Amino acid sequence: MAPSSEKLLLLDSASLYFRAFYGVPDSVRADDGTVVNALRGFLDMIAKLVPLSEATHVVACWDDDWRPQWRVDLLPTYKSHRVVTEVAAGPDVEEVPDPLETQVPLIGEALGLLGIPVVGAADHEADDVIGTLATRATMPVDIVTGDRDLFQLVDDAREVRVVYTARGMSNLETVTDDVVVAKYGVHAAQYADFATLRGDASDGLPGVAGIGDKTAATLLAAHGDLAGIRAAADAPDSGMSAGVRAKILAGTDYLAVAPRVVAVVRDLDIPDVDARLRTSDAASRAAAEGFAHRWGSVAAMDRALAAVTAAAG
Repeated sequence: MAPSSEKLLLLDSASLYFRAFYGVPDSVRADDGTVVNALRGFLDMIAKLVPLSEATHVVACWDDDWRPQWRVDLLPTYKSHRVVTEVAAGPDVEEVPDPLETQVPLIGEALGLLGIPVVGAADHEADDVIGTLATRATMPVDIVTGDRDLFQLVDDAREVRVVYTARGMSNLETVTDDVVVAKYGVHAAQYADFATLRGDASDGLPGVAGIGDKTAATLLAAHGDLAGIRAAADAPDSGMSAGVRAKILAGTDYLAVAPRVVAVVRDLDIPDVDARLRTSDAASRAAAEGFAHRWGSVAAMDRALAAVTAAAG
């Protein structure tokens, strides 16, 4: 690992701009009446997160494909409840409020003006970009998200943590392996198998019928991983109760595909990213200030620029 003075901050961008949109009143508008609550909230998140994590490097990870077809082919229910039903043809479109949809390009532009790279990958979600960049990192990593799926990336030995936003930006939770164990009774390395077993309605993941959190954790403690659980279910003398064994065997078809859907991809072919924060030159600062005036976010941009400048040293 790199010297501890370096830290990579990976932003689950969609998770954050949805939170900003719903957390900041839509009365926040530019002079022309455009709603800019998500933009302003996102800039304030940057201003808070960069110094809080003591980041020297930042990447905004992007959903180039929020519902990849290869995941849907494996599990048709995957995120199906979020699809705009009026769209008859073409790729699935995520249901996004109009005032947020118009702000997403502005958020991308603001990140560029701050010198923060925006990175996505064709046919993959931001989670997969995060998984790849966290896996290849040579320095400690903080992953900022409201998505529990990314708990599977927590790795104390490599200093990879999740900064969990589910309780709001004023009540952030730093998730380490001990926290995952305390919450769910499984280690972070087991979390993907745990989520596969118990399911997750927010992702359209049905889980194994009749297997909840407690049973999933008990099974993983006894058998280590999903492969071990399935092997025990196939062996009548394994000690697994007949009822649980029947549930696992009934879920065979689901368990054959769901792990690939749940597992974050960690080996995408992403070019090297120069994520080091840098002090803005005069032209860049002027561009950022001009953008902020145009979109009614002067104070928020000033705070974000100050945070980035201080982190750049």
